[in-house]
Amino acid sequence: MSFTMYSTYWCGYCHRLKAQLDREGIEFEVVDIEQQPDAARIVEQANNGNQTVPTLVFADGTALTNPSMREVKARLAAV
Repeated sequence: MSFTMYSTYWCGYCHRLKAQLDREGIEFEVVDIEQQPDAARIVEQANNGNQTVPTLVFADGTALTNPSMREVKARLAAV
């Protein structure tokens, strides 16, 4: 996996980004923060205490919050 996407089932932005990533063939793991309380804390740490989704966390610990497809591709290219 290139990163983990933290999301919720009801988040429209999450659904849109997941669909874009799938179309591009980019592999990622999805974690629902409402189902895993530890995951919600990870999102809060990345977003100044807010549970903002989608939040993508990369292996090096860096994060992108509600990124565009362009931002995701640029981040993956930098790895």
